[in-house]
Amino acid sequence: MAASQDTAELVVIGGGPAGYPAAFHAADLGMSVTLVDLEENPGGVCLYRGCIPSKALLHVARFLEEADEIGHCGVRVAKPSVDLAKLRAWKESVVGRLTGGLGQLRGARKVRFVRGRARFVDPHTVEVAAEGGPVRIPFRKAILATGSRPAAIPGFPVSPRVMDSTAALDLPDIPGRMLVVGGGYIGLELGSVYAALGSKVSVVELLPVLLPGADRDLVAPLARRLAKKFEAIRLGTKVAAMKDDGARLLVTFEGPDGTREETFDRALVSVGRKPNSENLGLDLAGIETDRRGFAVVDLQRRTSNPDVHAIGDIAGEPMLAHKGTHEARVAVEAISGRRATFEPRAIPAVVFTDPEIAWVGLTETEAEKAGQKVAVAKFPWTASGRALTLERQEGLAKLIVDPETQRVLGLGLTGIGAGDMIAEGALAIEMGALASDLALTIHPHPTLSETVMEAAEVYYGHCTHLVKKG
Repeated sequence: MAASQDTAELVVIGGGPAGYPAAFHAADLGMSVTLVDLEENPGGVCLYRGCIPSKALLHVARFLEEADEIGHCGVRVAKPSVDLAKLRAWKESVVGRLTGGLGQLRGARKVRFVRGRARFVDPHTVEVAAEGGPVRIPFRKAILATGSRPAAIPGFPVSPRVMDSTAALDLPDIPGRMLVVGGGYIGLELGSVYAALGSKVSVVELLPVLLPGADRDLVAPLARRLAKKFEAIRLGTKVAAMKDDGARLLVTFEGPDGTREETFDRALVSVGRKPNSENLGLDLAGIETDRRGFAVVDLQRRTSNPDVHAIGDIAGEPMLAHKGTHEARVAVEAISGRRATFEPRAIPAVVFTDPEIAWVGLTETEAEKAGQKVAVAKFPWTASGRALTLERQEGLAKLIVDPETQRVLGLGLTGIGAGDMIAEGALAIEMGALASDLALTIHPHPTLSETVMEAAEVYYGHCTHLVKKG
């Protein structure tokens, strides 16, 4: 028989980048909060098995590549060697420091914690399969933040040679030949890591382009660089069959060049993510989901059960950590009786490859599909002094502007540090800034952020470092 706790004012199910900010914000507002999660400390997939460990490995990958490329600047660096065990330990230490810190913040806020897997047993009760036995927690309000997991491809062999992103981040070894199935951001990021560590990496993508959500001119510099780093990039191609013969993977491709077979030591399957909405008792709680498994929510992130809100990946696209964190604030403030709705004008997206790609707001591709008239202004980083000092002039800053109002509708960036600069575009869109606001804002020199200002100058036809065409 399950042990019962007192009725909780708020139960938060899931401790990831949506769940723990919700629990912490609710506690800061004076609520009595119970947080339920599978891990010892908050952090979720993003911190334990996603965003943070992958960025740690990408940092190492970038160093390895720079050590190889710095020679033409007159600096000779001995070929680095990689101690895989130490690399794993360092990556885990980064995760441990962050999750441990969140555990301390949870304690300082006096958030009650129950470790285990939760499911609803009725509209106002969850049962947690905890180590000491099942625990039932009645609640007044609840927030569902159970996240997502890697999607699998039916028919692929169940084999340690076939990895999802979680397994790939564990760095089991450095395979001689590695296949990445999926040309999205996860596959390209982790493929870049393994290529830098010494694997011969091939990417296969069913669509005819890499990173289909981004504009082609933003992707082009990355595609050129990856063509040199990877053994092969096969677009418009599907994996017709994959077999583990006990020593290697036998893969059959079907694409524009016909059918071909190749062998690989490992494969990384990165074809998207699925919401964690199964086996939660959502039907018992009266929570509706759509055909893809996402919880159906309103602008306050309220589900069809008015006392349960859903945030983060389970609440729908885009499945991004920062989107979930923002939803957390909206849901908590709505529960507390404040006026709050989730209506962002722009949610930035970042691909942490080398070079990075970042965009926010309307893309040129989206405008063309919608038949929306826009003005596009670009500033190539070949004209950036800072980019040249870094030997990374392949970048691009791109503004999407409403030609009638001159409002900034979108910003795209390709280049090192693009992810750290994209927030300027998000702020401009949220504030309804004009292109002139960016052009007249003094940016420090020499920096890469200047390229955003100069893209705005291009829009007005008088950019200092570019000659006007025509």
